[in-house]
Amino acid sequence: MAAAKGDGAVGELELQAAIGFNGHVPCGLICHPDKEHILYPLGCTVVIQHLDTQKQSFLHGHTNNVSCVAVSRDGTYVASGQVTCIGFKADIILWDFPKQELLARLSLHEGKVEGLSFSPRGIYLVSLGGQDDGRVMVWDVSKREAVCGSPASPRSAGNANVVVCSSCRDEMFVTAGNFTIRVWELDTATKKIHPSECYAGQLKRIAMCVQVTNDDDDFYLGTTSGDVLKVNTSSKVVTACGPQKKFSMGVTALLLLKTGGLIVGTGEGTVALCTGSDFQVKKRMRVEGGVTSLTCRGRDDQFFIGTNKCQMYRSAYATFKEELVAVCHTEAVNDIVFPAGHSDLFVTCSTNDIRVWYTPERWERLRITVPNVTCQAVEVTRDGMVILSAWNDGKIRAFVPATGEPMYEINNAHNLGVTAIAATSDCKQIISGGGDGQALRKKTNDPRQHVVQMRVLPSWRVPDNHQWNRQKGGDDHLVKLWDYQEGAVTHVGVGHSGSITRLKICPANKFIVSVSADGAVLTWKYPSSG
Repeated sequence: MAAAKGDGAVGELELQAAIGFNGHVPCGLICHPDKEHILYPLGCTVVIQHLDTQKQSFLHGHTNNVSCVAVSRDGTYVASGQVTCIGFKADIILWDFPKQELLARLSLHEGKVEGLSFSPRGIYLVSLGGQDDGRVMVWDVSKREAVCGSPASPRSAGNANVVVCSSCRDEMFVTAGNFTIRVWELDTATKKIHPSECYAGQLKRIAMCVQVTNDDDDFYLGTTSGDVLKVNTSSKVVTACGPQKKFSMGVTALLLLKTGGLIVGTGEGTVALCTGSDFQVKKRMRVEGGVTSLTCRGRDDQFFIGTNKCQMYRSAYATFKEELVAVCHTEAVNDIVFPAGHSDLFVTCSTNDIRVWYTPERWERLRITVPNVTCQAVEVTRDGMVILSAWNDGKIRAFVPATGEPMYEINNAHNLGVTAIAATSDCKQIISGGGDGQALRKKTNDPRQHVVQMRVLPSWRVPDNHQWNRQKGGDDHLVKLWDYQEGAVTHVGVGHSGSITRLKICPANKFIVSVSADGAVLTWKYPSSG
């Protein structure tokens, strides 16, 4: 949408691409039934990405972090839930996937929507509230309204944290959590849901994930104890438990295979193929971070893995070898810089690392790792020969851009950490600012404030350009484009859910890149001046 100059209209910045994935959302990475797309949460946005072309589109509508995502079995509907402040309603948004349009907001849960699941024919959507809500709700998808609800777990147990619908029957679903396993039935005549408690004998388990077999005869639960429980749906009794040697850091994700096997993801990053009633491990691989998502592309062809280190992997069932397909920052991104005259590359920095990205493919070209410290600012010298970086341990570190090899360090540059860095245009001098409020050759007016950003200008003159200082971002999570002469906002970009820490316009003035405290890196189309 273009803004008409002088009429007060504010245009919308078009989000072109996103580098990021909230891998902390359980089952957040989902392969769409069309086998061509994946969906995943990033801040307050749901990203839809084509697997072959890598083209992205975005579902905007949430006001805070997306906490869960579900897709109907036929792929027509997407549902997403969010977190919000205690005492406020947390929205569920129902989306039309083919049109990528918002259909309805469903708002009854308080604080957080913990889980979502569609019934087999997409007639109902079942939602589970978070700890401060504790309810399970059934929604009529066509009418966009609640059918009924109930406390999700008995008073004698803890909170339910996962909900999964039946594979065959629209009126049945399962909830599980802290010492609670329930099979629910919806009575369509009375519009009430009735739970049946499942018997686990002496086993006391906290469930983290659930998968129901295609014939509904059984369902499986992954537990924090590191084992898998098999429960008979009819008898409501645990019939198997294994493997004998439990997985470290719990079973955090499950994926049932058509062949009867079970793929298990664990909190320590193991992905294992288990078979038989004793869940014997036949194959295994290791990924970076705890596994939070396992999702299949088609039946027994290939599957994708999401981790809490915000990594995505792909694997074929036959080879069972991991292939890294997407990476991103796992913590706040503190700075971004483009090499002079180059829009195809940019550099970001965060806790423990500096990364160089190739813009057209959104792919990480280089990662420079410095453990246990945070890089707070980064700069590339005008000749492109050095990456300069400012760190919270008070050091300035220089690296070779092509390889990431260290060049030199300047120790004790600032007592309270180095917070800003720049290089002169002749590449012969470095100017640094720190948490002590001081910068080389000059001090800030208030020495109690640290220097957050600096720019070295020829002869220290402000550029004669009405669009200078035109981009802004901050705690309101919005990217704003300003007209310098009018002093008015012309465009606004909505997409971040964390505070925006830095943003830059590429040298070619084709796009804007913004980074935020939630680890996201977003690319926006730079609006034409016409």
